[in-house]
Amino acid sequence: MAATHRPVIGINMDVSPAAKGTKPILRLSPNYAQAVLHAGGLPVLMPPFAKEADQSAFLDRVDGFLLTGGLDLDPRRYGQPWHASVHPMSDVRDESDRILLKAIFARQMPVLGIGLGMQQLCVTSGGALYTHLPEQLSKALPHMDASTTGPHRHRVNLVKNSRLDDIYGDAELLVVSNHHQAVRQITSQWRVAATAPDGVIEAIESTDPNWFALGLQWHPEADAASALEMQLFECFLQACGQNEGALALAA
Repeated sequence: MAATHRPVIGINMDVSPAAKGTKPILRLSPNYAQAVLHAGGLPVLMPPFAKEADQSAFLDRVDGFLLTGGLDLDPRRYGQPWHASVHPMSDVRDESDRILLKAIFARQMPVLGIGLGMQQLCVTSGGALYTHLPEQLSKALPHMDASTTGPHRHRVNLVKNSRLDDIYGDAELLVVSNHHQAVRQITSQWRVAATAPDGVIEAIESTDPNWFALGLQWHPEADAASALEMQLFECFLQACGQNEGALALAA
């Protein structure tokens, strides 16, 4: 990667709908942009675009995409029953993200999905989720701390010879976790890259060696995350830099 080039990374944003006395606002934790910036990239925030043409124009100008965390996927949108524990994301973001995910898959653009972003990668390719882990998987350990608003920590085991194993260089990590939904089943497009001690899938990666597509259920961008997590963002940016070179040759 040329020293003068900083890969441009798109980051999707959430939206808070208008309420009594308030107007709708765009929102995003600054940690996502800061992680990209600290790893050497240039973060560019993408609001929820409703039209495919607008998203396509945006994606033409970035080298990779970071899919952020957020509220829950509505299980009814992928054929599952409603559950009282679900706090669905806004319809505006949901519709925008659906268009976005399809475009990323079609382009084979380097992508890193975090939290909700990992679940979206799974569902977009035909996989399935646990709607509420504490009820649907009796052996599940706590994956969030319901007594506080802060993150919960637990260990994950990396799958040997996975891309994630190459990035971290350690068989076990202590990660920041805050979720009650999780990947239940993946398609042949993905392989499991990490699991929690209870067997819950904590990371997936593309089976295509030429496509950097990685999803993490934990939050490597969190303030409390390990310094090791920066290696993940650096490797993601390296893949995005290579993608930029390929696009230049194609042009």
